Amino acid sequence: MSYIVERGNMQNLEELTKKLIAFRKVREWEQFHKPKDLAVSLSLEAAEVLEHFQWKSEKEIEKYVKTHKDEIGEELADVFNWVLLLSHDLGIDIISASAKKIEKNALKYPVSKSKDKNTKYTKL
Repeated sequence: MSYIVERGNMQNLEELTKKLIAFRKVREWEQFHKPKDLAVSLSLEAAEVLEHFQWKSEKEIEKYVKTHKDEIGEELADVFNWVLLLSHDLGIDIISASAKKIEKNALKYPVSKSKDKNTKYTKL
């Protein structure tokens, strides 16, 4: 079974999650993938995304992203994959959870109070 995914071959999130689960299963990694460990891995990969931007000005970042898009994409994919595995293992429908969170944030950050502001909702 091939685990290399070509651009455009993924039909949906469910198929991608199945590929991740299969990848993990054949390696017998389930034993290491407890929720805490998945959450730690997610956090570590998010930190690797941050490394690409650390100590750079906005101008430097703009130039850097153009030449390092693939590397940044790989780190973002790692974060995304850990999210998919963790949500799968916890029985959380991540699409539904995301949609609900957007709705909740829309109530916390109404356009009339939050437009063009970066203030936390408790300070609006």
